Amino acid sequence: MTHVLPISFSLNGQAIAIDVPAHTLLIDLIRDRLGLKGTKRSCDMEVCGACTVLLDGEPISSCTTLAVDVDQREVTTIEGVTPPEGLSRIQKAFVLHGGLQCGFCTPGFIMAVTALLKATPHPTDEEIRHYLHGNLCRCTGYTKIVEAVRSLAAEQVSEDAAEPVAR
Repeated sequence: MTHVLPISFSLNGQAIAIDVPAHTLLIDLIRDRLGLKGTKRSCDMEVCGACTVLLDGEPISSCTTLAVDVDQREVTTIEGVTPPEGLSRIQKAFVLHGGLQCGFCTPGFIMAVTALLKATPHPTDEEIRHYLHGNLCRCTGYTKIVEAVRSLAAEQVSEDAAEPVAR
């Protein structure tokens, strides 16, 4: 007999209330029950980063997180950071700098970079590489991805410099 539990959480800013079997993984809830296919399943062992989503703003592996563990919390998927009018600035940077090829790993990288830039708006290359160590890419390597993130950090520095000083 499967034990079913009610959970309530925010998914990309939308309130969700749903009953889930206790053993349901977050990736299965997101992809199979809620129909959001941007989060990818690959290793099922918290190794590749393809399934990365944000839980309360922090990157986690949805392939090893139980759905019941997101009760009363905030989950953000790739769909939640993609504006309706097109690509986010992070996604545009990946395209501009060739930080993607097949695209399978890209949603996980985008989610990790989203969290990185929120925590560290001006990361060094070493910080970028360290933060992305849990995301694997077999097509591009990592140089182009680091270049994309570096460009975003430089863009942010320019924006910060243009801000008026509060008096």
